[in-house]
Amino acid sequence: MKGIIFNGSLLFTCCLLLLSCNTATPENYFDQAVLNTNMLMGFANDGFGRQLEQPSVKLVEGTKDQAMPMKRKEVVDNQINFLDESFTKIKKLKETDDSRDMLKASVAVYEYVMPVYKREYTQLAKLYDENAPKEQIVLFSKNIHDKYAAGFEERINTLIGIAKPYASRHNINVKWDVKTSPDLR
Repeated sequence: MKGIIFNGSLLFTCCLLLLSCNTATPENYFDQAVLNTNMLMGFANDGFGRQLEQPSVKLVEGTKDQAMPMKRKEVVDNQINFLDESFTKIKKLKETDDSRDMLKASVAVYEYVMPVYKREYTQLAKLYDENAPKEQIVLFSKNIHDKYAAGFEERINTLIGIAKPYASRHNINVKWDVKTSPDLR
């Protein structure tokens, strides 16, 4: 009988340990829901446009020292992959009373931008890759800005407005409003 009680206690303890290992810390919630949105700060603005205008380079396949510019489609696809991975991680976080509003605000940001990357930015990348006239590219980019910039700013500001008190409550050290590049719009 003692063995059954001991094994039951051991099983209960193991379950508690597994549950506690799967519980994200406030920092994890903050990192996934808020910090990862830093990758979106050029959305519907000049930031992402500059990435398409002057894409990163990649190694030429089979070489170790020859680089070539990435196709714009690759730039957009990389962004989409990052967003998909980040969004999946956010959706896996368990909502708590404390994190619910922040998670919902983060989901709203992702749900707003992801279709634009998959449609409009993919089309813009195609224009670049096919060497469309500069005027056509500029107009298409301006249309993305005009249609989506205000909605993005509204959603990201809502998220930040919720995230600041969350970070403060959990003593998460964050430097807000740090500008690393000039705002060109």
